[in-house]
Amino acid sequence: MNWYAIYTKPKSEDSIAHLLRNAGFETLNPKIKVVKYVRKKYVDVIEQLFPSYIFAFFDSDKHSHMIRYTRGVRYVIGQGYPIIVPDEIINAIKERMKDGVVIPVPEDFSKGERVMIKEGPFKNFYGIFEKNIPGRKRAMILLETLFCKVDLDIRSIKKA
Repeated sequence: MNWYAIYTKPKSEDSIAHLLRNAGFETLNPKIKVVKYVRKKYVDVIEQLFPSYIFAFFDSDKHSHMIRYTRGVRYVIGQGYPIIVPDEIINAIKERMKDGVVIPVPEDFSKGERVMIKEGPFKNFYGIFEKNIPGRKRAMILLETLFCKVDLDIRSIKKA
């Protein structure tokens, strides 16, 4: 028995994982918490870590046919014969999960580092990281184009 990646119909990952678990297979359907800028505020949203993919633990010789014909499954990854996903990859994903959700590692910024704003009214603007604002998940950025300082959600910036 090994881990295999299964390609699914869009937005069918949860239902397929549920069907396979009910059939007695171990599945891994990792999700990730992301921050999106919606209606002028930041909202935490849980999304698929790998959209249209799940992992299942099964014997390919005995169960491939059943897996392939599960409703919503497009195919098991591999041409002709399923490709085994190494245990190290599955374990690495599981180690970063808490309550079924992968916890992203926040980027660490240093003073003077160039950053790009990913979301919000200043999306795609570049700036210079000034400092973290303690206790609020916020950062002070010096915008390059406007030459002014702005206070932003730390999750809305990335290294340039």
